[in-house]
Amino acid sequence: MAERVKEVAVEEADRLKHLTSDAARSGAYLYPIRGIAYFLSHKSLWKPLTSKLAPTITLGLGITTFMFVFTYLPQAAVMAFTSGPLAAISAGLLVLSESSTLITILSKTFLIEDALTDTFDGVLLSKNTTDLVSQGRQVQAGGDPIAKLGKMMKKPLVKFTPKAMIRYLMYLPLNFIPVVGTIVFVLLQGKRTGPAAHTRYFQLKHWNKDQQEKHIEQYRGAYTGFGVAAVLFELIPVASIFFAFTNTVGAALWAADIEQQHITKEGTAPKLREQAQKAE
Repeated sequence: MAERVKEVAVEEADRLKHLTSDAARSGAYLYPIRGIAYFLSHKSLWKPLTSKLAPTITLGLGITTFMFVFTYLPQAAVMAFTSGPLAAISAGLLVLSESSTLITILSKTFLIEDALTDTFDGVLLSKNTTDLVSQGRQVQAGGDPIAKLGKMMKKPLVKFTPKAMIRYLMYLPLNFIPVVGTIVFVLLQGKRTGPAAHTRYFQLKHWNKDQQEKHIEQYRGAYTGFGVAAVLFELIPVASIFFAFTNTVGAALWAADIEQQHITKEGTAPKLREQAQKAE
C-alpha cells in the first residue's frame, strides 16, 4: 500500500512538473500582463468597468468587513501553529485574499457578467475580428469598439455554481501550509480559471463540449499558465475587480491571436513565446 501511494505521488509530481514546464514555455502567463497594458491604453474599454464601480465597491466593502469580523480570529489561531509570530500578519493577508476571491466570484455572477462580456467583445472588435463577434451579438456601425456592440444573442459567462464554491473551500486549507500550500492552491485554481477565461470565445466559435475539451487539452500548459497569472492578479486585495477586467482583455487578445492564426505550437503569439524565452 505504501509503495502504491509513493508511486502515485511520483506520477502526480512528474505530471505537475511537465504541466509547469509547458506553461512556462508557452508564455501564456504574459497575456494577463498584456491585458493590463492594453486596457490602460484604450480608454473606450473603461466604460464597462466604470459603469459598475459603485455597486462593486459597496459589495467589496461589505464582504471585507464581514470576513474580518467573523473569520480573522479563528484563522489567526490556526496559523499560530504554522506561522508562529507572523500569524497575525499571515491571517490578515489570507482574509484579504479570501475576500478578494469572494468579491470576484459574486461580482462576476450578479454584477459584472455583461460588462465583462462587453469588454471581451470590444477587444475582439478592436483587433479586427468583427466576423467572430457577429456570431454572438449584433455589431453596429461607427464609434469606438464598445459603442459598436449591439444586442447579445446569448450570455456566455459561467455563473457561480455551488460546485465551484465547494471546490474553492476544499482547496482553501492549503493556504495554511506555508509557501508550498499556497503555490499548490494557486496552481489548482489556475488550472480551472485558464479555460474558463475563453468561455465566450468557445461560444462565439459555436464549439461543442468535445471540441472545447480537445482544444483545452491541446494547450493545457498554456491555459494553466494564463490561469495562474490571472488568479494571482485577482487575489490582490482591493484591486481584484480591476484585474478581472484586465484578465478578460488578456483572454480576448489571446483569442484574437488564435483566430488570426498568429500562434505557435504552444498556442500563443510568437512574440510572446520569445518574451517567455528571455525570461527563462
